[in-house]
Amino acid sequence: MKKIFIINGGQTFAHSGGSFNKTITNWTKEVLENENFEIRITNVNDDFDPVQEAENFKWADVVIYHFPVWWFQVPNRLKLYIDEVFTAGHNNGLYKSDGRSRVNPAVNYGTGGLMHGKHYFVTTSWNAPDTAFTLEGEFFNQHSVDEGVLFGFHRMNAFTGMSHLGSFHFHDMEKAATQERIDNYENEYKNYLKTAFENIEIEVLN
Repeated sequence: MKKIFIINGGQTFAHSGGSFNKTITNWTKEVLENENFEIRITNVNDDFDPVQEAENFKWADVVIYHFPVWWFQVPNRLKLYIDEVFTAGHNNGLYKSDGRSRVNPAVNYGTGGLMHGKHYFVTTSWNAPDTAFTLEGEFFNQHSVDEGVLFGFHRMNAFTGMSHLGSFHFHDMEKAATQERIDNYENEYKNYLKTAFENIEIEVLN
């Protein structure tokens, strides 16, 4: 497991410059290059060829997504990227079909992926504090990011056959984005990332 494809979904739009997700992308690149992984990076702000991007998915052992959450969804440029690239990957390495047969169309939906054995990893950044997800009576009704807002995102990746390697969520990155918090997040994230990739290497060896 040595080929890593990183997608920087930190879109430049309105008051957002995408700078924090660029920083996260650089942290990821630093950690994984030190571990001798081969890395490709796409920035969704740039023009892209959907067919070539589908080739990056096919090439990779692990796909890493970095994006801010906008209105409880991925940014519009990342959604455009996903729509076009996954369409280019139909019968071209990402997925063959929805997995069902016409004989019994009620079962096996979502089993037509072609990326089994590959993994994906995701980070998100939020204005919302982590307590909005964990405290009783707060906004997200004690549903975690992965079980709530990102549920469809995780099912999307499962549709291709990829397995979830890990998630890391950066909270309160507008009102409380002090340098001390960012430094603490950097250390915490890098350690989490190293552990996730150490675990996948152990899994492959076993």
